[in-house]
Amino acid sequence: MISQEEIKAVLGEYDQNKVTIGVLGSHSALDICRGAKDMGFRTLVVCQKGREQTYDRYYRTANSVGIVDQTLILDKFTDITQESVQREMREQNVIFIPHRSFEVYVGFDQIENEFLLPLFGTRSILRAEERDAPRNQYYLMQKGGIPYPRVYNSPEEIDRLVLVKAPEAQRTYERAFFFASSTDEFYTSSEQMIQAGKITKEGLKKAVIEEFVMGTQSNFNYFYSILDQRLELLGTDTRRQTNLDGILRLPASQQLEALKHIDVKAIEAGHIACTVKESLLEQIFDLGEKFVRIARQEYPPGIIGPFALQSAFIPGPPSEKAIVFDISMRVQGSPGTMFTPYSGYYYGESLSVGKRVAMELRKAIQQNRLEETVT
Repeated sequence: MISQEEIKAVLGEYDQNKVTIGVLGSHSALDICRGAKDMGFRTLVVCQKGREQTYDRYYRTANSVGIVDQTLILDKFTDITQESVQREMREQNVIFIPHRSFEVYVGFDQIENEFLLPLFGTRSILRAEERDAPRNQYYLMQKGGIPYPRVYNSPEEIDRLVLVKAPEAQRTYERAFFFASSTDEFYTSSEQMIQAGKITKEGLKKAVIEEFVMGTQSNFNYFYSILDQRLELLGTDTRRQTNLDGILRLPASQQLEALKHIDVKAIEAGHIACTVKESLLEQIFDLGEKFVRIARQEYPPGIIGPFALQSAFIPGPPSEKAIVFDISMRVQGSPGTMFTPYSGYYYGESLSVGKRVAMELRKAIQQNRLEETVT
């Protein structure tokens, strides 16, 4: 693991009056760049050849418009760990912002051991997002007292409707989903998916069998300020998923007919900003505080900046209760967060995640505390 001493040494060579915000060209890079520009930072986006037009052409800064000041176009995203690429970014005083695509395309081993740039947030906690990692998100939720769906150790334990999450055969960073309500149904469905080439036998061994929570889904997008020791709720949203959204729009009889010919996919295609009723906010803050505490205990210095709890509200009594089924331990990936009112209750304006990140970095520079925000 790259040590904090190594990161401090890199920062010691930086001109902190000329910091550049860097990000991988995917996921929520535009949100990060817009926020960085709002706070007076230069921006740099690392792109993969064939996927660069959004950043290198359409949102490139020119004639006082645009948000991407510079692009580095690589043959593949994993080339970001090459020393020549890292050296170029260090020469431009880059603080790098991690998001899900950065984790997926670069890989945790490379991020932890080879990527010698200051990373906003806690480098070591990123891997805990993976369900097969030691001290993973289930471990953190159990130890932190955060309610989450029951997880089954084997198909033989299935006693209710479950959602099985296994790595896709082709894109192992994406999960293939299927439902089962019995042991027999698990084996029948999984064999069909293996025969169809959607998952592999090896992937099935890594599958998570999780109780299916019947509730209203809502993602709680937080920001924890390490400088002010304060938890903030930036916003709430829900997801749009292909082709699940289309199936759910059909009447029940047509759903059954459609499912004879197509398989349900739950691949994220976008987000919808939403709100929650005010009586639920105290519960949402409590869940966020619990996660901040357990993250600090297990992965010091803990959460720095953005994170999200993906949840579903189930009926009481006595009132609705949130069950957390996934945790994002970095930039969450929902630009629509700024279209909810919660950050505006702090700041008088609703903030994007990208702007809130840039605000924290700007404040850290002004207070000469930048090393507290990066690892």
